[in-house]
Amino acid sequence: MSLTFRLIGRRKAWARALLRLARIPFRITVLVGLLWLADTLYLVTDPALAQPVDFVFRTLFTGSATWLLCALLYFLEEIAATRYRIDVRDNRVARRVRTQLRMLRRIGVVILIICAIGAILLSVPGAATAGASLFASAGLLSVVAGLAAQSTLANVFAGMQLAFNNALRVDDVVIVETEWGKIEEITLTYVVVHIWDDRRMVLPSTYFTTNPFQNWTRHTSELLGAVEFDLDWRVDPVGMREELNRIVAATGLWDERVVVLQVTDAVGGFVRVRVLVSAHDAPTLFDLRCLVRENLITWLNAENPEAIPVGRMELRQERPPEVPAKRERRHPVTEPVGLFSGDDKAKQRAAQFTESIPVQERSAVGNDPGADSGLEPGAGRSRG
Repeated sequence: MSLTFRLIGRRKAWARALLRLARIPFRITVLVGLLWLADTLYLVTDPALAQPVDFVFRTLFTGSATWLLCALLYFLEEIAATRYRIDVRDNRVARRVRTQLRMLRRIGVVILIICAIGAILLSVPGAATAGASLFASAGLLSVVAGLAAQSTLANVFAGMQLAFNNALRVDDVVIVETEWGKIEEITLTYVVVHIWDDRRMVLPSTYFTTNPFQNWTRHTSELLGAVEFDLDWRVDPVGMREELNRIVAATGLWDERVVVLQVTDAVGGFVRVRVLVSAHDAPTLFDLRCLVRENLITWLNAENPEAIPVGRMELRQERPPEVPAKRERRHPVTEPVGLFSGDDKAKQRAAQFTESIPVQERSAVGNDPGADSGLEPGAGRSRG
């Protein structure tokens, strides 16, 4: 059988995929099944050993068969996904279908594993009786388990909701927690976001059902991007627009949908020039914006240098502060009484030193003793 699929696999991709995924589990399942059959028929004849050996082979066969069924689920997912290519430009439907197929495959694997574990446990001697008593108290245990696994179950249901409500798909470009990245993986409990710098952000599934996020490829991958300049008032918008048209026409990054140059503001000493361009997807748009920005800066320096913003500054020389002159005292001055000023007695005393003193003339009679004494002539003489 393996040789047959190898011959078919030379021309068919599905045969190569089946060999790659199911060859080993198929061989193990067949081998365990044949050994179990041989043991049942010929090998073990002792009844004491037959039951334990039978339980071991049953467990191995159940495990290998479960492995084979899971491999077949992977094979079916891969075959169905080949019909929906994601390496084309408009791949929105293909990404949605691939996300749903991946989620269905994971749910199927979980169901198969649970059924296999249940089958193994039920094959244990006495497990059926113990199970009956266990299910009798399942009501209380289910409530406790539900409360304990509330967050886990919420993430599981959120993962299923994301897979089928078309709000988020694998390879969608999103903005999450101010980070730009691509959805790399969606599981039942978490979502992996591939950040642009090759970091991985792992978020619980409930994050995308309870918090707002930006999905840049929700309906289509085409996007618009802006490039803004703050320039001087002497900028030439017409010449700048002509240069923009020349730049986008010479590159394959532009999708030929939108190219616009507008003056959106002119206050505060600057002119705000905004350029809008479009591209097929977010990575191409980023490269296109960088290309437009770089070439317009080169054109401004070469053709319109007066448009380069200039910071204006006014210089002032500070003068030293002037010292205010002393103010005259406006209240009356009271002078103290002195020796020759201040009151009437002092003024009279000063007059004695400032007024002229009269001088008496000398008498013609010589040696009149009265003259020396200051008496009038003849005064002091006695007659007779």
